[in-house]
Formats: sequence, structure tokens, C-alpha cells
Amino acid sequence: MTDYKIIFTRSARKELEALDASLVNRIFPKIESLAVRPRPRSSRKLQREKDLWRIRVGDYRIIYTVDDKKLLVDVIAVRHRSEAYR
Repeated sequence: MTDYKIIFTRSARKELEALDASLVNRIFPKIESLAVRPRPRSSRKLQREKDLWRIRVGDYRIIYTVDDKKLLVDVIAVRHRSEAYR
């Protein structure tokens, strides 16, 4: 099976860079694991959204899309759960 390529929107990259280093060390391995399994068992498809998925890392949510034809995972947001769905 071919790994997916992971890309970040500019805003997601900024959100990730603004987080504390210890938090990034917990979140980044989860993002990297999406290259192998873009829809892990812990992922959920967001209701009312066409192609958005999310995974949880503690109180933070990683929101992303998956393009199976291009083998691409596009990380759209890395936010605290209180702000993730706005």
C-alpha cells in the first residue's frame, strides 16, 4: 500500500507553530500516522461537512480532508476542541 502525502493549509501550519512544543510532540505523530491510515479507527467524519474528518489528541482536534485518487491528506486545522468546529 502506498503512503499518502500530508500537506497543511497555511492556517493549519500557523496554528501548529503557535502551540507549545510538548503539545506539538503529541500531535505531530498522529498527523504523520495519517500517511499510512488516513481514516484510523479513532477518526470521525464531520456531520454536515462533505469531506471533512477529525481525530482527537487530548483536548485538540485535527481536521483534515482525504483525496484517495491523489493519495493526499490535507490538514485544515489544528485547534482546541472549543474552537475546532466554528
